[in-house]
Amino acid sequence: MVPELSVVIPMYNEQEVLPLLVERLRPLLDGMGVRYEVVAVDDGSSDLTAALLQRYHREWPALRVVRLRANAGHQAAISAGLVSALGDYVVTLDADLQDPPEVIPQMLAAAKDDGVDVVYGVRNDRSTDTWFKRASAQAFYRLITVMSQTKAHADAGDFRLMSRATVDAINSLPEHNRVLRFIVPALGFPSDTVEYKRDERAAGTSKYPLIKMIRLSLDSLTGFSTAPLRMATFAGLGGAVIAVLLFLYTLIARSQGHTVAGWTSTVAIVSAFGAVQLVCVGILGEYIGRMYAHMQGRPTYFIAYDSLTAGHGDHGPTDTPLPANPAEGRIREPALDAERTKVSAPGR
Repeated sequence: MVPELSVVIPMYNEQEVLPLLVERLRPLLDGMGVRYEVVAVDDGSSDLTAALLQRYHREWPALRVVRLRANAGHQAAISAGLVSALGDYVVTLDADLQDPPEVIPQMLAAAKDDGVDVVYGVRNDRSTDTWFKRASAQAFYRLITVMSQTKAHADAGDFRLMSRATVDAINSLPEHNRVLRFIVPALGFPSDTVEYKRDERAAGTSKYPLIKMIRLSLDSLTGFSTAPLRMATFAGLGGAVIAVLLFLYTLIARSQGHTVAGWTSTVAIVSAFGAVQLVCVGILGEYIGRMYAHMQGRPTYFIAYDSLTAGHGDHGPTDTPLPANPAEGRIREPALDAERTKVSAPGR
């Protein structure tokens, strides 16, 4: 049976918080009265996360385990979960329980009642975050909005509910290094919001240090806006204009017999232009790097195991590939297949 709801949860070294997650999530979903599946994507964990997922998979039939061969990153793990999910509605949720799963029923109700394709979880209280994280997030989202004209809520992360049409649209995109918190708003599908209070991490440590946040910011900026490239162009044009004016000034000064002695101004000018050139080369390098990765066409993740396709009683890794089209992976009722066989059989 095709599930009505899929919950995609990327995980990386979450052995400490995983029992707490299952303890809160399973009774909640069981009480919703809908067919559901939980797609847990193990993003190449090096601790006991994989073993715990296999144990919970045996005890909880609705839990699917998708294991990546190597750590591919948070956004890539979510993308793998979206490709694997079969539900009519898909929720993406982090495993750290900072985004409460108890909001999922409210999201599903909002999507059905309002007829929208996306329901964003918006944090109305981020007191658990540091002031630096709050301030940097606000400034970054404003910068993205101005440069790319893509409106993404500053307090909405990766906790969202999406319809099957939205998920299929995302899966059809050829883009690598995608940042879903900007891709989903860029699609322009009808949306709604549900507010909640952001909690502290239930257990374990954060898997998103400052360096990963910087990389995510660069991917977001270069993936959704050509403004930095245009800034480099404008800086180059401005530098050329200034260079021409300085050249004319030196010609006039020489014709009038004035001599300008001083190496400070020369060093300052050369340094300024050198700095502008380096910045421009760095920005161009970001775009060239993205073009190079796209031309290579390398997948951002490799699935090593999926409990749905592994077969009954098989709890070990397998290389069985998932269908390229998520719709082809949906499970049909055997009775319906049998009826179709009877109708299509010759002589009947």
